Amino acid sequence: MARPAPAAPFDAVLLISFGGPQGLDDIRPFLANVLRGRRVPPDRVEEVARHYERFGGVSPITSLTRRQAAGLQERFDRDGPPLPVYVGMRNWHPFLADTLQEMAEAGIRRAIGFILAAFRSHSSCGQYRDNVLAARREVRAAGRPDVEVSYVGDWHAHERFIAAWAARVGAAMDTLPASERSRARLVFTAHSIPLGMAGADRYRGQLNAAARLVAERLGRTDWALVFQSRSGRPQDPWLEPDVCDYIRTAAAHGLDAVILCPLGFVADHIEVLYDLDVEAAEVCAELGVTMRRASAVNDDPRFLDMMADIVRTTVDRHRGGRPLPICPAAEPPAA
Repeated sequence: MARPAPAAPFDAVLLISFGGPQGLDDIRPFLANVLRGRRVPPDRVEEVARHYERFGGVSPITSLTRRQAAGLQERFDRDGPPLPVYVGMRNWHPFLADTLQEMAEAGIRRAIGFILAAFRSHSSCGQYRDNVLAARREVRAAGRPDVEVSYVGDWHAHERFIAAWAARVGAAMDTLPASERSRARLVFTAHSIPLGMAGADRYRGQLNAAARLVAERLGRTDWALVFQSRSGRPQDPWLEPDVCDYIRTAAAHGLDAVILCPLGFVADHIEVLYDLDVEAAEVCAELGVTMRRASAVNDDPRFLDMMADIVRTTVDRHRGGRPLPICPAAEPPAA
């Protein structure tokens, strides 16, 4: 007699992202969620608010994340596994707690968590896991069943992630005049974090590894890794150099063409649009440096294929047995 197939280890996939305002009235409530009680000078908050106002208060991260979810769902519907895909945001609608409540009410009990950040640090991954735990507590406190969440592994060096980035950088390179194409430097950017933050060295190491793989795929040796979007107190050490400072220094040493590649972001949101397309572009214009900016991977088919690969690998790893929590001591018991 044939043995029955093992039960599927998961019921759904939860994509976890930063979130962003969807109109001018959303900006300051959204920023309050981002800051969550941190003491930031009011003038700095207003400065960031103006960045969002410049774009009508709408961050494209929400629509891009939904497109990523839709593309992933299409792949599951076509090739399996038969898992519904949900989206939960840290700082704006759809909030994680609301999404987890929806999942609980739909009968979801075990989900794969896919944090939309390729490079691990406390702020890019650990903080999101803490937010998921808090959202699960909120859902249980409302009398709903718990939804256990187990996370995918690292994917910063996945072949399809590198291929997606190489295609994006290559497309930007092709827009340069032929005379500048060969000498343009690839400058990979990522969100800066404090040097003292847990995982800072691993974060920088993973970024360097991915940048090197993208450059090698394109046959380029002239590249650099820089940082953007730092916040916090000026006296605290953060990962450097800042992208604008780097451009100024490099231009003084003869750099006259650059392709900015926001490697640390999987969606073109406000920090990419403002920090690179506005601030860095102004510096380049002032210095006479030709600049092009590669799009983030967004919903590039290669990136969506990679996401499906990673989920399938996670399902296979746990098939035949219930997945253990990533951090058992921090995981609450199932309801």
